[in-house]
Amino acid sequence: MKTDTTVVPFAHPDAFDDPLTSVLREGARRLLAQAVEAEAEAFLAAMAEERLADGRARLVRHGHGPERMIQTGIGPVPVKRAKLRDRGPEASGKDRITFTSAIVPKWARRTKSLDALLPVLYLRGISTGDFQDALGALLGRDAPNLSPSVIGRLKEEWQGDYDHWQHRDLSARHYVYSKRCFHPTGLV
Repeated sequence: MKTDTTVVPFAHPDAFDDPLTSVLREGARRLLAQAVEAEAEAFLAAMAEERLADGRARLVRHGHGPERMIQTGIGPVPVKRAKLRDRGPEASGKDRITFTSAIVPKWARRTKSLDALLPVLYLRGISTGDFQDALGALLGRDAPNLSPSVIGRLKEEWQGDYDHWQHRDLSARHYVYSKRCFHPTGLV
């Protein structure tokens, strides 16, 4: 029996070999690593006057945190968080100096732009279970932090934000109110 060789199977989104996307992700990884290092160095330079009693620097580099993936608009990008250590004797108390990256916060798993996109997609009718499929071509087939359980948790947070917004105190605000309102047939 002869097989038909005119049928070409479609490639799955995770099977695309896209050199441009690979270059973009590698460039984003390098740029992000440089930005995190520069941020840590700037913090160290700002704290250069902080010294121990023996004259040594109070803040020193302390390696990197474990590598983790940050979900971005071009897919997952690996990042390592720079760590600094406070060697001061009171470092265990409330006077401890800590460094927190503004670029890559400790627990961030997605970019803020992606966090803003998710509620828009939900409001446009993408169901909870379809987020991974809908964003799979863009972010990678097994895009982490987009599973139905994560989207369900985010929906609960959005509902809490909405409930808080609906019940906010407006007593300190002054609004102009008119009993005259516009109606499709004219003024009422």
